[in-house]
Amino acid sequence: MSDATLHDAKRDPGDFAVSISDSIESFIVAVTEVSRGDEPDSAVPFLLLEISQLLLTGGRLGAHEDFVPDERYEPDVGPEPDVDELRERFATMLDPVDVYSEVFDPYVPRSAPVASRISDDLADIITDLRHGMAHYRDGRVSEALWWWQFSYLSNWGPTASACLRALQSLVAHVRLDQPLAELDGLDTDAIDPEEQLAEEAGRVMAAEIGGPMVMRARNVPRDV
Repeated sequence: MSDATLHDAKRDPGDFAVSISDSIESFIVAVTEVSRGDEPDSAVPFLLLEISQLLLTGGRLGAHEDFVPDERYEPDVGPEPDVDELRERFATMLDPVDVYSEVFDPYVPRSAPVASRISDDLADIITDLRHGMAHYRDGRVSEALWWWQFSYLSNWGPTASACLRALQSLVAHVRLDQPLAELDGLDTDAIDPEEQLAEEAGRVMAAEIGGPMVMRARNVPRDV
């Protein structure tokens, strides 16, 4: 473990929370600004930078001991903000490189690649981060940290990692003057993405059943 990580683990939890929330809010603001399309030619390298920085924040959350929220059940934060407009903006901006191929879990033998979209990834990440930010702004710091840590491990972390690989590949193709190969029909519309991901997720869950659950999903009693 690096000295930086050890130092973070020993800092006052309030300082850690401020640092994490500042990083997350910066990501939300920056990505929302990119989605406006004022500088489409620089969108991919800028997103590469923002995702890389966000994953550093995620790594700090993942390396930290489990956060314990103050309340047994997650408080309601109200309706989730709509991200469809942001999703559609990125889908238009990134077409035809929006769709890419990704392995759902690299530790599941013979995992079949699934078709994903950068635009969907960004919208999903923003949704998770905003959910935690709603808790943070309402003063529920422990709840926010629990949610950001849990969702980093279960959703936005893997999503951001996959998105980062796709963006890095795009930058590499351009900088190394290597034209992209044909996608050969790769499309998230070809197969129901929910069924495809559910199948892959089922394989992961089958491999994990019987092991201790380190963290518990929302709205499940946390002290059971």
